[in-house]
Amino acid sequence: MSDETNQDDIDENAELEEGLQQKKLSGKKIIMIVVPVLLLLIGGGAAYMFMGGDSDVELDENGNPIVAEAESDEDLELLFYDIEPMLVNLTSVGGQSAYLKLSVTLEVDKQSSIEQLQVNLPRIVDNFQVYLRELRLEDINGSAGMFRLKEELLIRVNETIYPTRVNDVLFKEMLING
Repeated sequence: MSDETNQDDIDENAELEEGLQQKKLSGKKIIMIVVPVLLLLIGGGAAYMFMGGDSDVELDENGNPIVAEAESDEDLELLFYDIEPMLVNLTSVGGQSAYLKLSVTLEVDKQSSIEQLQVNLPRIVDNFQVYLRELRLEDINGSAGMFRLKEELLIRVNETIYPTRVNDVLFKEMLING
């Protein structure tokens, strides 16, 4: 019986040692994962600062960033700019023609934005036309299609008149003949 008890104790000790070895290995695995991630984050932060990240932020005497008030000579107001109606031929499958007639209004908040829109109107209309001609009838069906169309037009107009910004694209008229 004494031999049996000793054998059980030896087996228990062997299991405990194996458990401890597994625990040590899992700790090593954690270290092998955490250390490279931390080094990557620190290196990325250092590269960001080296490349001049946040270089336009002014600091006060304590090293805290100064929050600047909006510098504007113009009062902000709600202004709208109408774009002439556009008629485009949609991409169609099966040789059947589909047409889209679209009238939009652009919402801005400064008079200088209206002037920028007037100056860049040919480019804005061109960007809209190029995008609209690639649309299929299925792309603009339903509310999701309308939302995507609105967002795409907003992105395109803001890229065209950057740094001026259009707040929204509003549909006045949208007719589809398909």
